[in-house]
Amino acid sequence: MRVIFMGTPDFSVPALEAVVAAHEVVCVYCQPPRPAGRGKKDRPSPVQAKAEALGLPVRHPVGLKTPEAQAEFAALKADVAVVVAYGLILPQAVLDAPAKGCLNIHASLLPRWRGAAPIHRAIMAGDAETGVSIMRMEAGLDTGPVILSEGTGIGAEETTADLHDRLSGMGARLIVEALARLDVLVPVPQPEAGVTYAAKIDKAEARVDWTRPAGEVDRLIRGLSPFPGAWVEIGGERVKLLRSRLAPGEGAPGAVLSGFTVACGEGAVEVTEAQREGKRPMPAAEVLRGLVLPGRLG
Repeated sequence: MRVIFMGTPDFSVPALEAVVAAHEVVCVYCQPPRPAGRGKKDRPSPVQAKAEALGLPVRHPVGLKTPEAQAEFAALKADVAVVVAYGLILPQAVLDAPAKGCLNIHASLLPRWRGAAPIHRAIMAGDAETGVSIMRMEAGLDTGPVILSEGTGIGAEETTADLHDRLSGMGARLIVEALARLDVLVPVPQPEAGVTYAAKIDKAEARVDWTRPAGEVDRLIRGLSPFPGAWVEIGGERVKLLRSRLAPGEGAPGAVLSGFTVACGEGAVEVTEAQREGKRPMPAAEVLRGLVLPGRLG
């Protein structure tokens, strides 16, 4: 089939590679290059870099609402558009342009966790399972009928980075299957019961509150890893906590019980990986060689 691929971040790259291997990708749409790095020079997105390496035509309009942008999109005469973490709302004229519509790869089991941050929110909420849904897109926010889905358990020590990579690969596999069976798959409307929204992560959420129960603190650390990273202030330095697990022990909230095990409002959490300012992520034992923890963390 003639496919328009629309995606921007790392999560979308395996899907692009999988679709290219099975179909004719006539154009790749992604977000424009953004300033990045120390020099703040414009850097192409991961999808743009991969598409250009594959020799595919790339477009990165700032919007799709103008008649000109919509006419350019329609002129590609695509059979289908595959959309995964693109970053722009698609107007109805764009949704209607491909002969077989637009399919979205969404990193949750819809209708749970519609919206911007489904992987983070699933971990932070303590969900036992998440997955990938392939959805026929419509004007609402992740409201379209689901044509294919697959679930997967969330590990007790899994971070957003870990789950991101697993779901990215799963999405790539499922979209190829969905495209191959597109004419026979039956779209299933999402039920109204069970709808939740995965709000964009606010950096204000990232400071660790040790008065919360250990389970909640552990999920915050893992859910915000690697970005924006849950953090604590130690000796005036902001230290990101990147991996953790529940640990035995009790004490006043924030009390350092041993090593990097810290008491919470209920129970305790052991930090297993952290990152000091200006340094790479390191195992907790390595961090503690150069960082003296106070008796209690704020």
